[in-house]
Amino acid sequence: MKVLLFGGAGYIGTHVALEFLQREDQVGIFDNFSSGLRTNVDSRVTLYEGDIRNKGQVVEALKDGWDTIVHLAAFKAAGESMISPIKYSENNITGSLNLITAAIECGVKNFILSSSAAVYGEPQYLPVDEQHPTKPTNYYGYTKLAIEENLAWYSELKKLNYVSLRYFNAAGYDPEMRMLGLERNPANLIPVVMEVAAGIRPNMLVFGTDYDTHDGTGVRDYVHVTDLARGHVLAADHLESGAGNLVVNLGSEEGLSVNQIIESARAITGRQISVEYVGRRAGDPAKLVASSKRAHKVLGWKAEYSSVDSIIETTWRVYEAQGTNLIN
Repeated sequence: MKVLLFGGAGYIGTHVALEFLQREDQVGIFDNFSSGLRTNVDSRVTLYEGDIRNKGQVVEALKDGWDTIVHLAAFKAAGESMISPIKYSENNITGSLNLITAAIECGVKNFILSSSAAVYGEPQYLPVDEQHPTKPTNYYGYTKLAIEENLAWYSELKKLNYVSLRYFNAAGYDPEMRMLGLERNPANLIPVVMEVAAGIRPNMLVFGTDYDTHDGTGVRDYVHVTDLARGHVLAADHLESGAGNLVVNLGSEEGLSVNQIIESARAITGRQISVEYVGRRAGDPAKLVASSKRAHKVLGWKAEYSSVDSIIETTWRVYEAQGTNLIN
């Protein structure tokens, strides 16, 4: 299989590349390196430096005869999307439409979208399955839903086959430590916890202690990035087999609270991790957990590395390898 990963130099993309390379597929990466890291790009890939907002650059890359596109080249900060919607519309919508139309023009039949649980918005029931209403509460989530809808139309009108993978919270690092470059400017909970443990930040904020959860802090579904990467390989095989379009959740189905993550990090890192408890943030649900039954049934996928200790341990080993523990 020949697979071209757009945004493949990013945190998730480089793990996806490893999974395809591991079974000796031909892999390409197309990236503008606005957030991706060259140090994480495997020497075996064909590398294109370009931007999905430039359709000409996309078409030139696709002319090399790729079978499958994996689209991971989206901006992903929900809060930022509410402040800078133009940035998100130009990249996540216009750029994505460039990929879709270029795929059709170049005869690429299979398209895998890195989507998000953000398409669901506030959970109306738990666990959240694929039939849950899609009512995004931030512009980032809307951009993902908009591309899913366009893929459905282009599939009907132009016979483009697609899988949309709705991620929950990606976390962790390659268990074999083949990926050592850290995300740039992380904003998610687990990298923040790691930065406090490493001494990069003096402390961290926990928003809300009075939720209706077992310890009062918010609960989320964290899925190990290696499990996510495996989902992309299975999605590619699904399309290659002619099994049809698919929209599917990838989540661990296990909710982890903020306090659980902090306590696991304290135990694994041996660091104190200073915490300040403050009030809730507007719009944060108490609990958000996936149902991944469809992924189990249709793709044969399961989360193998997504326990809290596996996520924290694989992440902390990369921070240690970078020498950030010496900051203390």
